[in-house]
Amino acid sequence: MPNFKHVIRPTNYNRTNHMLKLKFRTNVPVISGSCASVHVKMADEAVCVGPAPTSKSYLNMDAIMEAIKKTRAQAVHPGYGFLSENKEFARRLASEGVTFVGPDTHAIQAMGDKIESKLLAKNAKVNTIPGFDGVVKDADEAVRIAREIGYPVMIKASAGGGGKGMRIAWNDEETREGFRFSSQEAASSFGDDRLLIEKFIDNPRHIEIQVLADKHDNALWLNERECSIQRRNQKVVEEAPSTFLDPETRRAMGEQAVALAKAVKYSSAGTVEFLVDTKKNFYFLEMNTRLQVEHPITECITGLDLVQEMIRVAKGYPLRHKQADIPINGWAVECRVYAEDPYKSFGLPSIGRLSRYQEPLHVSNVRVDSGIQEGSDISIYYDPMISKLITYGSDRAEALQRMEEALDNYVIRGVTHNIALLREVIIHPRFVQGDVSTKFLPDVYPDGFKGHKLTDLEKRELLAIATSLYMAEQLRSQQFLGSPRISLAKLDLNNWELSIQLGDGTYSVTVSNNGSTFSVEVDGMKLNVTSEWNLASPLLSVTIDGTQRTIQCLSRDAAGNISIQFLGTVYKLRILTKLAAELSKYMPEKAVEDTTSILRSPMPGAVVAVSVKPGDLVSEGQEICVIEAMKMQNSMIAAKTGKVKALHCKAGETVGEGDLLIELE
Repeated sequence: MPNFKHVIRPTNYNRTNHMLKLKFRTNVPVISGSCASVHVKMADEAVCVGPAPTSKSYLNMDAIMEAIKKTRAQAVHPGYGFLSENKEFARRLASEGVTFVGPDTHAIQAMGDKIESKLLAKNAKVNTIPGFDGVVKDADEAVRIAREIGYPVMIKASAGGGGKGMRIAWNDEETREGFRFSSQEAASSFGDDRLLIEKFIDNPRHIEIQVLADKHDNALWLNERECSIQRRNQKVVEEAPSTFLDPETRRAMGEQAVALAKAVKYSSAGTVEFLVDTKKNFYFLEMNTRLQVEHPITECITGLDLVQEMIRVAKGYPLRHKQADIPINGWAVECRVYAEDPYKSFGLPSIGRLSRYQEPLHVSNVRVDSGIQEGSDISIYYDPMISKLITYGSDRAEALQRMEEALDNYVIRGVTHNIALLREVIIHPRFVQGDVSTKFLPDVYPDGFKGHKLTDLEKRELLAIATSLYMAEQLRSQQFLGSPRISLAKLDLNNWELSIQLGDGTYSVTVSNNGSTFSVEVDGMKLNVTSEWNLASPLLSVTIDGTQRTIQCLSRDAAGNISIQFLGTVYKLRILTKLAAELSKYMPEKAVEDTTSILRSPMPGAVVAVSVKPGDLVSEGQEICVIEAMKMQNSMIAAKTGKVKALHCKAGETVGEGDLLIELE
């Protein structure tokens, strides 16, 4: 361990912080915007650098420099985002004699600017994507350049990363719109609105090479990570190694990544990202001069601790390994668990307080990198990632099986989350076969994600589980301090006939009980469901005719409504007695709201701009306003043609999910 006595670490990327691993923390202060955060409680010292908005805290360089002086820090590990790739921040640290745990300012500037990095990559004989190498000045020039390159094109922030400030354009209109939104997002996220345009390679894989270099001209490539499962150019599922690369292509990509690192005299951990087409041609995309969110899967298959190596390099030690020492042992998968609604554009942000939170650390070979706990708030100010869920196995099948188990055992209440989507991705036949690309989600779910589609057997299992839960609660309610109590209407203790509503279907079931086992007959099939029936536990392990399932009962009420998370997806059922089901048909149904004349916010966020006013005529698909949510800007459009009757939002306001934005006549 290097002999830095005082290393300060700004936290960032919301709550998903690496935390410098406790074994390194001899005296590690953390700078933070919240005194209640987990990383603050874990730290030896904590310094608040400002309120939640990033411009007033994590991007406030003066406040961070003051925290460094106050704690007399000798080194700073910058984390994943915000100032981690800011050359001015590294320069200011150097001027104060504080070590930046990362590359020097020259490498940050060269690789942090996509235009300069592309030119350097060409000179280093790295394969590059055809495109425009200068800065795009305005929307008109963007259209002209896009036409010269040929559609489709990718418009992206020169100083960007993490999917922010990136848009794909297939025509002139999309180019103009993409230029506007990308420049605004780039200015908001990075303080730099410069853009570049390059050819968009349709249906590629996104594969990146982890590099590690020291200050003695030594550099290694630590194999690859497959990061093709994305939505809105942001990664969702990653794995190492890739199922697609052969040893020759892996070596060629690794050698080019090292050549680029050496060309800029890089020292620290970094990532060179490539797009790879179906013929295994690969093209340089960008280099991230920082620790990647997905770095744990590389640690799993190589046995190297990247944060420790970064600190050693920063202190000046040479690398301890040669290229021949870098193995590929086993397989690792990472799922990014987000506070998002996966049923809306594969994930629109959700906010709220974690009323219950339990990580699946009891599952073997599982690692969870997070910075939250039960009671933590998920706000609109940061990236919506809750945690990085990592599983490891001797081979890919084992790693995926452990991930499936880990997702089933992950308890998250209080916010909407994307576990249903993650679980469906890892069990999808195309993913299991390794047939993936950056278009995986829209290709597999062209009409949007709808949750798990139950097979006939799975539907029967769900109905049997729900019935058993219902009856377990009914039988428990007949007990008082463990003894039977007098019931006004005694139930038949041998058989019960019930009616269950699931989706558009209604099912008649018969159930009997024998100790901890319920025998449920549904659709002519009898299933035996056994469990401890601990109704207070957030997780319930049930066995259905020898098949083990882990389910979560999210809610249940006296009216027979029950919500169950089964195979990752939440299903809402209603269980009634036979008599209650017969009488329920006389109950009036709630009228469905006509939403064609109103526009509600699909997510919480801040209104950036409003494009119309009362009395304006708008056409279907016309932009009404722009909402920024967790660093991404989203255009809200009219659902039909009409006249604006009333506006219920204005620029600068904060809106919640479901808030009314506009009414049309």
